[in-house]
Amino acid sequence: MNTRETLKINKLNHLEIADVDSVELAKKYQTPLYVLDVNHVENMCKVYAESLNSFYGNGKVFYASKALCCKEIYRIINKFGMGSDAVSLGEMFTAKKATNNLKNVILHGNNKSIEEIDYAIKNSVGYIVIDSDEDLDVISEISKKYNKTQDVLIRVNPGVEAHTHKFIQTAKVDSKFGFSIDNGDALEIIKKTIRNNNVNLLGLHCHIGSQIFDEKGFLLAVDKMTEFYSTVKEKLNYQFSVINLGGGIGIWYSDEDKKMTYNDYQIFIKNVCERLKFNVEKFNLPKLYLILEPGRSIVGEAGVTLYTVGSTKKIKDVKNYLAIDGGMFENPRYALYQAKYTAVAVEKMNDEPTTHYSIAGKCCESGDIITEDSYLPEMKRGDLVGILSTGAYNYSMSSNYNRNTVPAVVGVKNGKSYVIIKRQTVKDITKFDK
Repeated sequence: MNTRETLKINKLNHLEIADVDSVELAKKYQTPLYVLDVNHVENMCKVYAESLNSFYGNGKVFYASKALCCKEIYRIINKFGMGSDAVSLGEMFTAKKATNNLKNVILHGNNKSIEEIDYAIKNSVGYIVIDSDEDLDVISEISKKYNKTQDVLIRVNPGVEAHTHKFIQTAKVDSKFGFSIDNGDALEIIKKTIRNNNVNLLGLHCHIGSQIFDEKGFLLAVDKMTEFYSTVKEKLNYQFSVINLGGGIGIWYSDEDKKMTYNDYQIFIKNVCERLKFNVEKFNLPKLYLILEPGRSIVGEAGVTLYTVGSTKKIKDVKNYLAIDGGMFENPRYALYQAKYTAVAVEKMNDEPTTHYSIAGKCCESGDIITEDSYLPEMKRGDLVGILSTGAYNYSMSSNYNRNTVPAVVGVKNGKSYVIIKRQTVKDITKFDK
């Protein structure tokens, strides 16, 4: 377990989150339950915002909404002067409801609808990232309709791949995202965008992958991007003012992952900033406005999902199944790409782990597994299980599969708890049925 001041074992041998006993949370709010350590979220926001300011001094952190999108998250990041990136009308609408404007929002997406682009421009979104030729055409047309000149970035693939699961590598030449630098596509869309009077091209965006612990990939991306900035300056006599390096710094899910401290994140960001400052001088570029887009590393480890054990099934010399009251409807990541998690016995944190379990959900799917490889004390019906590091891509990817209801999201901070998102009811599920 990646313990910290706000995630530890209390005197009752229970899991404690932000000075709140998880057992009491389960009793008060029922299970399954998403718990969000707000203290940790705020600490991570502070790490990013202060590190960027201290080590570079010219830029902004934009939280990646896809990790966890709700009004409370936007209110939290707003306190630290952070913006957000969005990839849908729903994410933009939620951000606007929480903060009253979209000026600190970047709109991403490889297939933005006309409705989404119209909403963004009408509501004065900060940036739109061009991801296709059609993007540019639609942005131009709608900007002209509103008599605006829209600030844009272009997503490029610098040819740097992070060493992550193949489904979440996004900087390959054959990626559905962006324009390749190496094959000349990026330079061509830049030429086209520069000639368009309805948009203002400020710079480029890249995102090299996810769950990255080795900063070498980021540093290489900085090298490739700044070298390309120099090429654009030389060939097109055009100078960018913004560079967006995306996100992707990893978090701890299991002991196969590095345990990153706040200081580790600071050093990671510092080294990226130092490389950018060096390259700006090397290529005689202006001091570029640096954008970082962390998502998972802000909220991932802040999340713990609590479950109640139901049935157990022991197949002699084969496998032990521990069934919980959740499943792939509130955490589909194992089913999608065999994501690894760490499970804990919430009421027996220091008890000896004597039994190997596969933790199974309640959905009618053989692939409905949360984790295959958990050593826990002997568990029985009614016991509580916690799955750690579920703050990112769990609630965001939840569904009503088998017409299960999506759990509540509860925030914990300084010994107190509060509802961030209400638990769905069966009436909620049927309310759109005719």
